[in-house]
Amino acid sequence: MSARAPFQAFLAALLLAAVTHAHSQEARTLKREDGSSVTYTLRTYPADAHLLRPDAKPLPATALDTAKLIYLHLSDGDIEQAALLSNSPKRRFEVLREYRASVGEVEFKRVFAQYLAPENRLLAEIAIDNRSLLVWDLREGASRIAGQYFVEVDGAYLIDDVPNEQRTRLRWVLDAYRSGKIPPRPSP
Repeated sequence: MSARAPFQAFLAALLLAAVTHAHSQEARTLKREDGSSVTYTLRTYPADAHLLRPDAKPLPATALDTAKLIYLHLSDGDIEQAALLSNSPKRRFEVLREYRASVGEVEFKRVFAQYLAPENRLLAEIAIDNRSLLVWDLREGASRIAGQYFVEVDGAYLIDDVPNEQRTRLRWVLDAYRSGKIPPRPSP
């Protein structure tokens, strides 16, 4: 058996996990009022895809699994480990530390744990090139649409804290969700 065999088996398992979690995938184009357009890939997931399985330890192999891992760290108050999952870890750490100081430890943990709550939904993953946007419907109190940006780097997904062209285009798609131009739950 070659030295690469365990690594290849690991990659195959990750690919299988990613494929079985995705509900559907399709290419779409958003026409903007200024006449420009954004072409993206839309992925939808089952309603419970955002939930942590009791025996699962998420790896940063997909945007969704990275989000789960980040929320797991943040709901435990571990800003150091969460910040390491950013493409700008120092900046992410500082933002998280300031936020925790402003709201307190208990509220900090509660805010981030809500993403893993059963009543919330991951509406879609929007992908442009190697960047993704997770679109969430957070239902605590009044329903609100939230978004998180990720970038794939060397096979791992990191939270994308660096402004760039793809992230701007992803924000346009998020704005379309928020304004109702894209239905809250796209059809598979």
